[in-house]
Amino acid sequence: MKRKILMLVVTALTLAAMLLSACSARPESATTMTSVTGTVKPTISATATVPTATTQYTASPTSDIGNSPIMSAPGITATPYPGSSQTVPSTGTIGLATGGAKDVSNFRQNIQNNYLPLPTDISYEGLFYDYYFDTGKDEVSTKLFSPSYSYAVTRDPLSDQMEYYLSVGLNSGLKESDFQRKKLNLVIVLDVSGSMGEYFNQYYYDANGRQVDAYEGESITSRPRKIDSAKTAVLTILNQLNRNDQVSIVTFNSQATLMRPMGAAGENGSNISQNNVMNIYAGGSTNMAGGLELASRQFRGLSELNNYEYENRIILITDAQPNTGEISQYDFTNLIDTNAAQRIYTTFIGVGVDFNSQLIEAITKAKGANYYTIRSPREFNQRIQDEFEYMVTPLVFNLQLDFAATGWRIEKVFGSPEADAATGQLMKINTLFPSKSVGGQTRGGLVLMKLQRTSNDAGAVVYLRTTYEDRNGRHDGAESVIRLDATNPEFFDNTGIRKGILLSRYAALLKNWMIDERNHVAWSRSWNPAIDERSGIAVPPENAGQWERTSLNLTVSAPYKAIFKNFRQYFEREMSAIGDTDLQQEADVLRYLAR
Repeated sequence: MKRKILMLVVTALTLAAMLLSACSARPESATTMTSVTGTVKPTISATATVPTATTQYTASPTSDIGNSPIMSAPGITATPYPGSSQTVPSTGTIGLATGGAKDVSNFRQNIQNNYLPLPTDISYEGLFYDYYFDTGKDEVSTKLFSPSYSYAVTRDPLSDQMEYYLSVGLNSGLKESDFQRKKLNLVIVLDVSGSMGEYFNQYYYDANGRQVDAYEGESITSRPRKIDSAKTAVLTILNQLNRNDQVSIVTFNSQATLMRPMGAAGENGSNISQNNVMNIYAGGSTNMAGGLELASRQFRGLSELNNYEYENRIILITDAQPNTGEISQYDFTNLIDTNAAQRIYTTFIGVGVDFNSQLIEAITKAKGANYYTIRSPREFNQRIQDEFEYMVTPLVFNLQLDFAATGWRIEKVFGSPEADAATGQLMKINTLFPSKSVGGQTRGGLVLMKLQRTSNDAGAVVYLRTTYEDRNGRHDGAESVIRLDATNPEFFDNTGIRKGILLSRYAALLKNWMIDERNHVAWSRSWNPAIDERSGIAVPPENAGQWERTSLNLTVSAPYKAIFKNFRQYFEREMSAIGDTDLQQEADVLRYLAR
């Protein structure tokens, strides 16, 4: 059914009256925004293909998952991270993507090496950032954040139940030519504990960890360990700095050590001795909190700290397995939140197959935080060259979306690390970072809301109000009115929301599988999968600390093999309809798990 966009042309007083009549839960004191837009895009062909530019940028599939050159499981292909040497046509403006995870590399590495991943290894926002999305944008805007909305009605491929979705396209009117990062006060924190001395694909806290060559295909004759790749990462980051930046370096194992106090970086980090970095060795326990605390102290008394010409950031390179000092999630979260309140933000770079995503996923919900994982030195070098300025430059803070509609509520949010903070009428996102736009599509440029119809008399009109703060403390926002006209499944406004739904279902299924297998790891009798429940993971062995990640062999029970087989058929049909061949890497994972 053809859907219409309602443009709000009434006065502020009339809008307030409409909102109150539509949803009694909407605050009476809500302020009406002066900029009112409605950007729901008309229906497009479900078979629209991703622009050629996107395919060029994401490169062609290789013979392994996620561009890891490690020995791969049979029959699995993947799309590696794009090479910086490739030509990417500009769309004129940048897009936006949420903070939190920026990939699901750790999930792919564990599957590839026949380990059972943690449920946190595959986050919705990390998975979304592996793909480009049609955001539904159909009008030009000069605003820093300009949301667009798309609608879908579809049936669950397993239960056949009707489901309703609304996507938020993360658009920006900021021109790519006008974007530049600010001067940077940077502290690089390097984990030099004993676990960093192991190979990429070996579990340090596992007597049975397999030692597999993590660098096959990289023209490297030796077998560097995690610490070697981490040191290379430090040099790669330093190479992105210029004479306007300041940098400090901290290392930590059982204790934190100030290797270099805050000072001028020099062009391409020329003021720092590469030999001093490369002469670092791994050993000892892991006092990650000590490293963060020492890094935080480097900003004290810094005259530029509250200067809006500067960004302040800590980049911590680690496998995230703290076992001494403060080790509780609360301690880490409190430290990062305290820093964020002072405009000091944090990036984590995870190293190794045993990188503990469970801890980092929890603490990077903080304002201005994000995290990446290193699959290989070559891949990381390419990624830093392409994304460093985006990595260290949050653009939008404290985004809040108010949702008002009779008979509808927000049931679940996918694609945002703050998804658990969503309520029936409210969605919050702490941070949006700049993101690449190619051929009219944005990398990770989508947040997906699953809607619940609470009444048979649900109204068609939805009122949406966004408010946010830019990186200089200025406030802005917009209001939109859209229609959710009754329609039959399978209906999708565009391929962007269709891809978001497909990936969300894929990730939810895998999370439930991992939870189930871990909960039943010691069972000898049969059990039934609970694919619609999410609770708990297996308790680690008593000889491992809270965050010391141990391996479990990859296990797929018979019921899940059947589920994966059926779901793959649905996945491949949707992949064909969407027209994105990069999705093949997920279909290959499903095929491998169902074998």
